[in-house]
Amino acid sequence: MSTPQIIEKTSGPPLPFREFISLLALLIALTALSIDIMLPALPDIGRSFGVATDNDRQLVVTGYLVGLAFGQLIWGHLSDLLGRRIPLLVGLGVYVFGSFVALVAPSFLGLVVARACQGVGGAAGRTITTAIVRDTFSGRDMARTMSLVMMVFIIVPMLAPSVGQGLLHLGSWRWAFGLLLLVGIVASLWAGFRLPETWKPAREGAPPPLGILASLRAVVMNPVTRGYGLAAGLMFGCLVAYISSAQQVFVDSYGLGDLFPIAFGAIASSMAVAAFTNAMLVRRLGMRRLSHAALVVFIAASALMAALCVLGRPPLAVLMGLLALCFYLFSLMQSNFNSIAMQPVGHVAGMASSLLGAFVTAAGAVFGTIIGRSFDGTPLPLAVGFAMLGICAFLVVLRVEGPRGLFRGE
Repeated sequence: MSTPQIIEKTSGPPLPFREFISLLALLIALTALSIDIMLPALPDIGRSFGVATDNDRQLVVTGYLVGLAFGQLIWGHLSDLLGRRIPLLVGLGVYVFGSFVALVAPSFLGLVVARACQGVGGAAGRTITTAIVRDTFSGRDMARTMSLVMMVFIIVPMLAPSVGQGLLHLGSWRWAFGLLLLVGIVASLWAGFRLPETWKPAREGAPPPLGILASLRAVVMNPVTRGYGLAAGLMFGCLVAYISSAQQVFVDSYGLGDLFPIAFGAIASSMAVAAFTNAMLVRRLGMRRLSHAALVVFIAASALMAALCVLGRPPLAVLMGLLALCFYLFSLMQSNFNSIAMQPVGHVAGMASSLLGAFVTAAGAVFGTIIGRSFDGTPLPLAVGFAMLGICAFLVVLRVEGPRGLFRGE
């Protein structure tokens, strides 16, 4: 017999819908902002601390992701025990502290440690936001809401590198951490004064939250949650690989220089278009049909990109077009994979969001770092990595759904 869900659906969001979407988007966007604003500054950070090799600069990104993965293991279960609000505000406080330490870091190791602290705090926003959406919506409404959140959130990676580049012209790379500190304070105040508690099992007449072992078992033993979590982790590796090596690909290989943020933002804009597409179509076509089709086309597009790289360095416009297509498809997949994985475990939404987020982030960090550190002066390692991770994700989905379960409209 399945465990009863605590909250299947409430009467609506706890704030005016636009403010609700905007606040949740900001909380999730802390992660994208914390990573993408750094990308133009990586060479300056490396020179400032005398980092030996260019690929070692990627530790500024990896350090944040390690903290993000670890933090998600903490905040999710706490939000099932204490509610969403208190852990969220504590996590934002940790993020603000990490931002301040990074701002004054005296060494590269100190900066990487501060980045990990930022990641631990930022994990609260990423994890608890998903649980808040799950408290408020279910099924296709949940997928639609997450798509709208992601559509607003994706504006950040479009603009963050340009903001980072502008800050470099005004001052040093430390200015970026000053901005992150300010944004963390704003997010803390907004959530503190405006966001009410959404986790109210007593009002719903639900049983008390499960213990940590029972919650773990409920999440890990569910084949849909386990399988789609793995698929999401594999695909997240593509994003990490791209973020880690994008500055080297566009600046070192193609010589874009200060135009790098424009290229990065143009490719990121495809994810905003995909989030809008998903929000419009997911109710009619279903999460599985959209995400499975996107995965198949992603594999084909990344394989084409790899083939062109083998034949010679592709023209910049062709590379950007294929990357934009890949991330359009990535966005269609990722929001739906996460929603499908969360759907059967609403009764432990905090723990499920925590474990899924930690695993997806950790898997993405591992796979993406391996691909990113394979950079050889060409886009080939990135393209091959995309294709291999896409194929692995398809095999996982096939294992979960079976041949007859692919492309079904659910």
